[in-house]
Amino acid sequence: MGSKKMLPPPKLAEFQELIRASGLRSTAPRVAVLRELEAATSPLSHADLVDALGDEGYDRVTLYRNLTDLTEAGLVVRADLGDHVWRFELRRAGGKNHTGIHPHFTCTDCGTVTCLPEQSVRITPAKGAPKAVMARAVEVHLRGLCDRCD
Repeated sequence: MGSKKMLPPPKLAEFQELIRASGLRSTAPRVAVLRELEAATSPLSHADLVDALGDEGYDRVTLYRNLTDLTEAGLVVRADLGDHVWRFELRRAGGKNHTGIHPHFTCTDCGTVTCLPEQSVRITPAKGAPKAVMARAVEVHLRGLCDRCD
């Protein structure tokens, strides 16, 4: 087993409290998942987390169950960006990326996923649009070539 990534004590305590406040037991795998999601600059798949945390001794099933628990508790957001792979990101408050529902861009060549600021895509609901569009409770996924592949 490789060396574990250590969190500074205040951050560890914040994650533990966040997990407990959501009604879950604070466990090492849950803290590790939140740590990885917080450090990520784009949504991570289950496979990404297995690659990142497997050396710490967490198996695929444990990580998947914890992703599910954290999603159901509202701490993590899950999205299918059109390729039938669930990706997860930490639900954040404030002015950072990853706040609530925001658009994503997926490169059709290399598959890179990028989070976009909410204001980068404007939806102007028209008469007859579904209520979800009117309430802006929709997921927006843009596809095209990224700057590296263009």
